Amino acid sequence: MTAGPTHSSETTRRQPPAAERARTVAARPTSSLCLAGSGICQLWGAATTADGDVLVVVPIDGAVMDALRNSPLGDVPARLIVTDRTPFPLPHPVRGLLQLSGWIAPVPADDVPRLVLDFADAYPCESLFDVGLTATLVRLDLAEVVLEDAGGTTDIEPEDYLAARPDAISAAETELMTAECDALGRLCRRVQRWAGRQDDVRLLGLDRFGVRFRVQSRQGCYDLRVPFASPLESPAGFAAAVGHLLTCGPA
Repeated sequence: MTAGPTHSSETTRRQPPAAERARTVAARPTSSLCLAGSGICQLWGAATTADGDVLVVVPIDGAVMDALRNSPLGDVPARLIVTDRTPFPLPHPVRGLLQLSGWIAPVPADDVPRLVLDFADAYPCESLFDVGLTATLVRLDLAEVVLEDAGGTTDIEPEDYLAARPDAISAAETELMTAECDALGRLCRRVQRWAGRQDDVRLLGLDRFGVRFRVQSRQGCYDLRVPFASPLESPAGFAAAVGHLLTCGPA
């Protein structure tokens, strides 16, 4: 479960749309696959491509391919679960959970080379080199998308999910954190003064709408976004946006 806000504020409402947040979580490497009748199955990678294909790399001799070979319909109900964990040190690192449900089916042989390249563009995965050898590519025909994050639990239309794109700032957050470590540290101290001495404030993540913090207070844990003046288009504007936050209000 992810921590959510314990109060309503303008800063927590200014965030990327739910479909965009879902696509951002989908780009994370931590995922699991549950298959009807088989439970949790081994997978070697998962990605949602720019063209809207939800693809999974699985071993040729694993439970997924066994289930597909035995399916009279040629597909099997499945759920792909992706967990978003902050790269920053936190006692509770999970900040989002995405569930993609539908039907797993084999990818036609003629489509495999193109989809492997699309997969690599979305998420470079070493297991793609094993496709056609010890691994194979399957597709999830999407029927349901559910996102759980600080905004609560949100049902997202599959077409909205597939049309959205991952947040470019979130994708580069580790590099941006390193480059802007001092400025983000100063911003964290500002949030700490706002929250109070008794509250523990930690950097949680970055997105194009602002800088996110997790606050542990006596009343509970909540996530807080310090919003930029306007959403960013690319990581190139991140340093200036944080600098602007540090010039606003009392030092």
